[in-house]
Amino acid sequence: MSTPQEFAYKERPDVLVLFDVDGTLTPARLTVSDKVRDTLVKLRKKVCIGFVGGSDLSKQLEQLGPNVLNEFDYAFSENGLTAYRMGKQLASQSFINWIGEEKYNKLAKFILGYLANIDLPKRRGTFLEFRNGMINVSPIGRNASTEERNEFERYDKEHNIRAKFVEALKKEFPDYGLTYSIGGQISFDVFPTGWDKTYCLQHVEKDGFKEIHFFGDKTQVGGNDYEIFVDPRTIGHSVQTPDHTVKILNEIFNL
Repeated sequence: MSTPQEFAYKERPDVLVLFDVDGTLTPARLTVSDKVRDTLVKLRKKVCIGFVGGSDLSKQLEQLGPNVLNEFDYAFSENGLTAYRMGKQLASQSFINWIGEEKYNKLAKFILGYLANIDLPKRRGTFLEFRNGMINVSPIGRNASTEERNEFERYDKEHNIRAKFVEALKKEFPDYGLTYSIGGQISFDVFPTGWDKTYCLQHVEKDGFKEIHFFGDKTQVGGNDYEIFVDPRTIGHSVQTPDHTVKILNEIFNL
């Protein structure tokens, strides 16, 4: 398969590097640094680059900047259910069409009931966020401040609030065909099995890459980078911080 014409100017147009967003390109829910941005500009001259995150595009624009669709060759929101190639949108899919209103209602009622019965030191707002390709559940609420997020993360490590919640959902809805993925500091995602980050790989297949690298920070079993990290189609790199991402990119691609 020949390299698409749009990528011919690159040194290695048959190599794609995909990045998780939170914890990999940016600190959790915060904005990208100049250091990371400059590294990506250099990297894009050598290879194709893309990002894949569970968040919707509006949150990714907040974190990566308003011009992000032109700064990456591929942009994948909600694990690739909303996808862009060279700034142009590709076909998308939706969670509600897949699950149907009746099942979704039962799921939402159970989640809201469970949330009401957890003992937590603090609650903020937006506990159940409905997205195009998934739902995001946050016991403390997505409106929590950075300080409150850090506090909940520590509390969750001690009390396993999210892990217990996921187990309760698996027990209640064993036949729904859903995957539960704990990522970030305060929430977990619920989506159809197979709609994890590997979903985005179908969008790049026809471009015939010889190597696809993936960088992520939640690569352990149960983390929301795990499936794409271990996928045989990718070369996985586990990172701790955006600075760590930059370090490995410099080592591999000699930037």
